[in-house]
Amino acid sequence: MANNPWIFITGGVRSGKSQFAERCAKALKKQYESLVYVATGVAFDEEMTRRIAHHKRLREGEGWLTIERPTDFYLLREHIPERSVILWDCVTTWLGNECYEVSTDGMPAWQNEDLLQNRINQMFIELQMLHDAGHTLIVVSNEVLDAGIPNNEETYVYMKNLGRIHCEMVKRADVAIEMTYKATTFWKGATIFEKYMDRDWTRFSIFHDRTDS
Repeated sequence: MANNPWIFITGGVRSGKSQFAERCAKALKKQYESLVYVATGVAFDEEMTRRIAHHKRLREGEGWLTIERPTDFYLLREHIPERSVILWDCVTTWLGNECYEVSTDGMPAWQNEDLLQNRINQMFIELQMLHDAGHTLIVVSNEVLDAGIPNNEETYVYMKNLGRIHCEMVKRADVAIEMTYKATTFWKGATIFEKYMDRDWTRFSIFHDRTDS
Protein backbone atom coordinates (compact mmCIF):
# COMPACT_ATOMS: atom_id res chain seq x y z
CA MET A 1 0.00 0.00 0.00
CA ALA A 2 1.40 3.36 -0.98
CA ASN A 3 2.20 5.84 1.78
CA ASN A 4 1.31 8.59 -0.68
CA PRO A 5 -1.95 7.62 -2.41
CA TRP A 6 -2.76 8.26 -6.04
CA ILE A 7 -6.48 9.13 -6.19
CA PHE A 8 -8.45 9.33 -9.44
CA ILE A 9 -11.85 11.07 -9.35
CA THR A 10 -14.22 11.24 -12.30
CA GLY A 11 -17.85 12.17 -12.79
CA GLY A 12 -20.30 14.17 -14.86
CA VAL A 13 -20.58 17.94 -15.05
CA ARG A 14 -21.65 19.50 -11.72
CA SER A 15 -21.40 16.11 -9.99
CA GLY A 16 -19.40 17.57 -7.10
CA LYS A 17 -16.09 15.99 -8.10
CA SER A 18 -13.96 19.16 -7.93
CA GLN A 19 -15.31 20.14 -4.52
CA PHE A 20 -14.81 16.59 -3.28
CA ALA A 21 -11.25 16.52 -4.64
CA GLU A 22 -10.37 19.79 -2.88
CA ARG A 23 -11.78 18.45 0.39
CA CYS A 24 -9.63 15.32 -0.04
CA ALA A 25 -6.52 17.42 -0.66
CA LYS A 26 -7.11 19.62 2.38
CA ALA A 27 -7.76 16.57 4.56
CA LEU A 28 -4.45 15.06 3.43
CA LYS A 29 -2.53 18.33 3.84
CA LYS A 30 -1.86 17.67 7.55
CA GLN A 31 0.51 14.86 6.49
CA TYR A 32 2.39 17.00 3.94
CA GLU A 33 4.07 20.38 3.61
CA SER A 34 2.49 21.90 0.49
CA LEU A 35 -0.90 22.04 -1.21
CA VAL A 36 -0.57 22.38 -5.00
CA TYR A 37 -3.36 23.05 -7.49
CA VAL A 38 -2.49 22.28 -11.11
CA ALA A 39 -4.89 24.26 -13.31
CA THR A 40 -5.43 23.51 -17.00
CA GLY A 41 -8.08 26.05 -18.02
CA VAL A 42 -7.31 28.71 -20.62
CA ALA A 43 -9.25 31.99 -20.54
CA PHE A 44 -10.23 31.94 -24.22
CA ASP A 45 -13.51 33.80 -23.70
CA GLU A 46 -15.39 35.89 -21.14
CA GLU A 47 -17.24 32.93 -19.61
CA MET A 48 -14.03 30.93 -19.10
CA THR A 49 -12.34 34.01 -17.61
CA ARG A 50 -15.16 34.29 -15.06
CA ARG A 51 -15.00 30.59 -14.18
CA ILE A 52 -11.23 30.66 -13.64
CA ALA A 53 -11.50 33.78 -11.46
CA HIS A 54 -14.33 32.18 -9.45
CA HIS A 55 -12.28 29.04 -8.71
CA LYS A 56 -9.26 31.13 -7.72
CA ARG A 57 -11.38 33.10 -5.26
CA LEU A 58 -12.67 29.87 -3.72
CA ARG A 59 -9.08 28.76 -3.01
CA GLU A 60 -7.89 32.08 -1.59
CA GLY A 61 -6.57 31.95 1.97
CA GLU A 62 -6.41 28.15 2.04
CA GLY A 63 -2.68 27.82 1.37
CA TRP A 64 -2.85 26.65 -2.26
CA LEU A 65 0.08 27.07 -4.63
CA THR A 66 -1.55 27.33 -8.08
CA ILE A 67 0.45 26.22 -11.11
CA GLU A 68 -0.95 26.92 -14.58
CA ARG A 69 -0.17 23.98 -16.84
CA PRO A 70 -2.63 23.87 -19.78
CA THR A 71 -0.17 21.87 -21.94
CA ASP A 72 3.38 20.48 -21.77
CA PHE A 73 2.75 18.50 -18.61
CA TYR A 74 6.32 17.23 -18.58
CA LEU A 75 7.42 20.68 -17.32
CA LEU A 76 5.37 20.37 -14.13
CA ARG A 77 7.84 18.59 -11.84
CA GLU A 78 10.35 21.43 -11.63
CA HIS A 79 7.71 23.68 -10.02
CA ILE A 80 6.51 21.25 -7.32
CA PRO A 81 7.74 21.81 -3.72
CA GLU A 82 8.86 18.84 -1.65
CA ARG A 83 6.22 16.69 0.08
CA SER A 84 3.19 18.05 -1.74
CA VAL A 85 -0.42 17.06 -2.15
CA ILE A 86 -1.00 17.72 -5.86
CA LEU A 87 -4.52 18.25 -7.17
CA TRP A 88 -4.81 18.26 -10.97
CA ASP A 89 -8.14 19.55 -12.31
CA CYS A 90 -8.77 18.44 -14.93
CA VAL A 91 -7.68 15.80 -17.45
CA THR A 92 -10.45 16.56 -19.94
CA THR A 93 -9.50 20.21 -20.33
CA TRP A 94 -5.81 19.33 -20.60
CA LEU A 95 -6.47 16.76 -23.33
CA GLY A 96 -8.56 19.27 -25.28
CA ASN A 97 -5.70 21.78 -25.06
CA GLU A 98 -3.18 19.20 -26.23
CA CYS A 99 -5.39 18.17 -29.16
CA TYR A 100 -5.04 21.66 -30.61
CA GLU A 101 -1.32 22.09 -30.05
CA VAL A 102 0.22 22.57 -33.49
CA SER A 103 3.08 20.31 -34.60
CA THR A 104 6.04 21.30 -36.75
CA ASP A 105 4.09 20.35 -39.88
CA GLY A 106 1.39 22.86 -38.96
CA MET A 107 -1.25 20.24 -38.09
CA PRO A 108 -3.10 20.10 -34.75
CA ALA A 109 -2.15 17.16 -32.56
CA TRP A 110 -5.54 15.45 -32.92
CA GLN A 111 -4.66 14.91 -36.58
CA ASN A 112 -1.23 13.49 -35.66
CA GLU A 113 -1.76 10.30 -33.66
CA ASP A 114 1.92 9.79 -32.83
CA LEU A 115 2.29 13.34 -31.51
CA LEU A 116 -0.82 13.16 -29.34
CA GLN A 117 0.13 9.75 -27.96
CA ASN A 118 3.60 11.05 -27.15
CA ARG A 119 2.05 13.93 -25.18
CA ILE A 120 -0.14 11.49 -23.25
CA ASN A 121 2.82 9.23 -22.53
CA GLN A 122 4.83 12.22 -21.26
CA MET A 123 1.96 13.11 -18.94
CA PHE A 124 1.88 9.64 -17.39
CA ILE A 125 5.67 9.57 -17.03
CA GLU A 126 5.52 12.90 -15.19
CA LEU A 127 2.73 11.75 -12.88
CA GLN A 128 4.51 8.49 -12.12
CA MET A 129 7.77 10.30 -11.32
CA LEU A 130 5.93 12.70 -8.99
CA HIS A 131 4.26 9.78 -7.24
CA ASP A 132 7.53 7.84 -6.99
CA ALA A 133 9.12 10.95 -5.43
CA GLY A 134 6.64 10.76 -2.54
CA HIS A 135 3.95 13.25 -3.59
CA THR A 136 0.27 12.46 -3.19
CA LEU A 137 -1.72 12.80 -6.43
CA ILE A 138 -5.40 13.65 -6.82
CA VAL A 139 -6.42 13.63 -10.48
CA VAL A 140 -9.86 14.88 -11.61
CA SER A 141 -11.53 14.13 -14.94
CA ASN A 142 -14.97 14.36 -16.55
CA GLU A 143 -17.13 11.42 -17.56
CA VAL A 144 -18.14 12.33 -21.12
CA LEU A 145 -18.05 8.88 -22.70
CA ASP A 146 -21.70 7.83 -22.30
CA ALA A 147 -23.09 9.61 -25.36
CA GLY A 148 -22.10 6.96 -27.87
CA ILE A 149 -19.66 7.07 -30.79
CA PRO A 150 -19.56 10.56 -32.37
CA ASN A 151 -19.91 11.06 -36.12
CA ASN A 152 -17.06 13.51 -36.62
CA GLU A 153 -13.44 12.39 -36.52
CA GLU A 154 -12.22 15.22 -34.30
CA THR A 155 -14.55 14.35 -31.42
CA TYR A 156 -13.95 10.64 -31.93
CA VAL A 157 -10.17 11.07 -31.54
CA TYR A 158 -10.71 13.09 -28.36
CA MET A 159 -13.13 10.60 -26.77
CA LYS A 160 -11.05 7.58 -27.77
CA ASN A 161 -7.94 9.00 -26.13
CA LEU A 162 -9.84 10.17 -23.06
CA GLY A 163 -11.18 6.64 -22.59
CA ARG A 164 -7.67 5.22 -22.83
CA ILE A 165 -6.41 7.77 -20.31
CA HIS A 166 -9.18 6.88 -17.87
CA CYS A 167 -8.37 3.16 -18.12
CA GLU A 168 -4.68 3.84 -17.49
CA MET A 169 -5.48 6.20 -14.59
CA VAL A 170 -7.57 3.53 -12.86
CA LYS A 171 -4.82 0.98 -13.44
CA ARG A 172 -2.15 3.17 -11.86
CA ALA A 173 -4.21 4.78 -9.10
CA ASP A 174 -4.57 3.38 -5.59
CA VAL A 175 -8.11 4.78 -5.38
CA ALA A 176 -10.68 5.25 -8.18
CA ILE A 177 -13.88 7.18 -7.45
CA GLU A 178 -16.89 8.08 -9.59
CA MET A 179 -19.07 10.99 -8.48
CA THR A 180 -22.81 11.06 -9.24
CA TYR A 181 -25.02 13.81 -7.76
CA LYS A 182 -22.36 14.33 -5.06
CA ALA A 183 -22.51 10.66 -4.05
CA THR A 184 -19.28 8.66 -4.26
CA THR A 185 -18.87 5.22 -5.79
CA PHE A 186 -15.55 3.49 -5.17
CA TRP A 187 -14.41 1.28 -8.01
CA LYS A 188 -11.01 0.74 -6.43
CA GLY A 189 -9.32 1.29 -3.08
CA ALA A 190 -12.15 2.20 -0.68
CA THR A 191 -10.25 0.83 2.33
CA ILE A 192 -7.09 2.69 1.28
CA PHE A 193 -9.06 5.93 1.02
CA GLU A 194 -10.57 5.55 4.49
CA LYS A 195 -7.12 4.83 5.93
CA TYR A 196 -5.95 8.31 4.96
CA MET A 197 -9.14 10.25 5.71
CA ASP A 198 -10.32 11.38 9.11
CA ARG A 199 -13.31 9.31 10.29
CA ASP A 200 -15.32 12.44 11.14
CA TRP A 201 -14.77 13.70 7.57
CA THR A 202 -15.78 10.50 5.74
CA ARG A 203 -19.02 9.96 7.60
CA PHE A 204 -20.59 13.02 5.91
CA SER A 205 -20.21 11.57 2.41
CA ILE A 206 -22.18 8.77 0.76
CA PHE A 207 -19.97 5.81 -0.10
CA HIS A 208 -20.83 2.90 -2.37
CA ASP A 209 -18.01 0.39 -2.41
CA ARG A 210 -17.93 -1.58 -5.69
CA THR A 211 -14.35 -2.74 -5.17
CA ASP A 212 -15.32 -6.36 -4.55
CA SER A 213 -18.40 -6.45 -6.80
